[in-house]
Amino acid sequence: MSLTYQIVVCGSLVPDPLQTLEPVTTTAGPALKNETMLPAVLDPWAGHALFEAAYLAKNNPGSKVYFVSLAPKAKLQQVMMTVAQKAGFELIAIDGPASGFTEAADVANALADTIKTIPGLDMSKLLVFGGWESASRGAGATMQLVGEKLGITDQFQGVDQITVAADGSFEILERVEGGKHQASKCAGAPAVLGWATGNLPEPPNNPQIGMANMRTIMPALQKAKPAKIAAEGVTFASVALPKQQRQTKIVKDMSADDIAKEIIAWIQQ
Repeated sequence: MSLTYQIVVCGSLVPDPLQTLEPVTTTAGPALKNETMLPAVLDPWAGHALFEAAYLAKNNPGSKVYFVSLAPKAKLQQVMMTVAQKAGFELIAIDGPASGFTEAADVANALADTIKTIPGLDMSKLLVFGGWESASRGAGATMQLVGEKLGITDQFQGVDQITVAADGSFEILERVEGGKHQASKCAGAPAVLGWATGNLPEPPNNPQIGMANMRTIMPALQKAKPAKIAAEGVTFASVALPKQQRQTKIVKDMSADDIAKEIIAWIQQ
């Protein structure tokens, strides 16, 4: 039996992790210092979801991958120049903030409303992929809320692997405690998968894929609809970097047991 899927990957941008991030309070709420000047990269969690989606679509001819991204249009264009060479997809851009200070419910509403407008959307073939977590929007609830908005009740979070059977059902490995996986079986689409790191390496750059993607990426960016992610009613008392605490003590001829007891006592203070 020939299986085809419509795979929608939800993802956004995050500041380059090599940059120094400093939270500040502005008139519009919390933000990062010089946020507009910080170089951006694709959220690594979303990246895993995109690569897994591309692999699944490649192994099921006729399948299509959509990448729905809520991010500032100008920065999204810069990041797409690199991401477009990794995997084939059709970009659907939403012009809005990529800040980590946005509410998961507001982001999910924008993503779900956009997914519903995809021409020819077939719920019987729909798989919604995204990051289980995020390097900026780390609420761990966005993908779950997107699924709820779309009426999809089969949801799996912390996914590392999906194996599709000939009858259209699939087995999913989800992370659980102790470095183990929970194996679940699903009868078929629609389903929501929040990916962890997956098990696929990052694809190498392919200029041919990049050129094919750019034919649709630029028009998608030009017609990106603005989204107001206001988070009305939400207030932040303060924003600050985690405090570092270091207490050094040099002692000679102390046994390992005594050192361990002293460390435990310090932690319990």
